[in-house]
Amino acid sequence: MENNSRGSSHDKSMSNRLEVNIAGVTLKNPVITASGTFNSGREYSQFFDLNKLGAITVKGVSHEPWAGNPPPRTAETYGGMLNAVGLQNPGAQAFIKEDLPFMRQFDTKVIVNLCGKTTEEYINVIRDFEGIDIDLFELNISCPNIKAGGMAMGTDPKMTEFITREVKKYTATPVVVKLSPNVTDIVSIAKAAEAGGADGISLINTLLGMKIDIHKKKPVLGNVFGGLSGPGIKPVAVRMVYQVSRAVSIPIIGMGGVATWEDAIEFIMAGATAVAVGMANFANPLATMEILDGINAYMDKCDIKNIGDIKLI
Repeated sequence: MENNSRGSSHDKSMSNRLEVNIAGVTLKNPVITASGTFNSGREYSQFFDLNKLGAITVKGVSHEPWAGNPPPRTAETYGGMLNAVGLQNPGAQAFIKEDLPFMRQFDTKVIVNLCGKTTEEYINVIRDFEGIDIDLFELNISCPNIKAGGMAMGTDPKMTEFITREVKKYTATPVVVKLSPNVTDIVSIAKAAEAGGADGISLINTLLGMKIDIHKKKPVLGNVFGGLSGPGIKPVAVRMVYQVSRAVSIPIIGMGGVATWEDAIEFIMAGATAVAVGMANFANPLATMEILDGINAYMDKCDIKNIGDIKLI
């Protein structure tokens, strides 16, 4: 059953010690859902109370509807999965009308992931949300499975700074820029986003990968390449969060293989303010709640008074 009382009861044990702040927006705890794995949360509301989440990040939203890539779109791999969905979505107006009202019933922050193929498309989609109650935007310039825009913008420092600055002109809502790991120097990209006015950094998006069917002698994915996610990419993600956290002064949402509370603690120790759970939601709909409970238990065991005190020695 849906718990549809925004601002209603949530576990008081998830108290102030778990609060984190991202660009002036206070989250009751650092556990967020990753874009592309949760959508509005309708399907998960039958498993747990969505009020307990720190934030929900929705699937990528574009100005106009996107059809996505040809099938097959997903493939299992060792330690993860490949996806080449191509950011299929019905467009901003459909999202605002059909999904956002459901999400706004709950006492959790809403992060809208924005996607586009050109600067104009990014500007158009953020303008679609003018006057709409959104807590944070996540600017997706790092998707590895669309042929135009996306990752191409997020792999060049000058373009990253430019697109960030342009989008920021059209909103007063904080903008978190989602970065691609498919670069040789993640720090230069993160610093460029900060220079462009980013209010936060989200990393990492998926790694570009490929799988071949040796019997059919052809790529498994219809798009040939796809984004690799899951536990197999976590060491790369932790390394990049660690590097970026020491190079920028804006908060970081860490993601990439977060499946357990231990993973979440590792990201926070590396420098993340919050952590996003992605692929783990598919295997275990209760993953976010188990991670939240584990963080609480860890803090009790180690006598940690505030989540921000979890750091490397």
